Amino acid sequence: DVQLVESGGGSVQPGGSLRLSCGASGHTYSSNCMGWFRQAPGKEREGVAFVYFGGGSTYYADSVKGRFIISQDKGRNTVYLLMNSLKPDDTAMYYCAAGPFVTGATVRVPGAYTYWGQGTQVTVS
Repeated sequence: DVQLVESGGGSVQPGGSLRLSCGASGHTYSSNCMGWFRQAPGKEREGVAFVYFGGGSTYYADSVKGRFIISQDKGRNTVYLLMNSLKPDDTAMYYCAAGPFVTGATVRVPGAYTYWGQGTQVTVS
């Protein structure tokens, strides 16, 4: 199994920045992709940003391109999400996820991810 622990959420004014962290432990070698989903009240879970461990390629939702940056620290098994120019629409619970067989076709699909963190709240107001 893989255990994921998020940190770094909080409240910020529009235009501000936050950095989320997701630390992975356990059988981390079993995952090929790791990233972030978010879910606002009454809305579906949305894929935000992901990084593939093999080649380091990344994926971003259109709504965050140019504002969010995902990065990985392989030595610490940690993935970061730097969120800049935050908007009220970015308010949501953010979940870290990891999966073993994520492809380009499934990167935004929650069901493609096996492991999930407990979530961290981000509020922009």
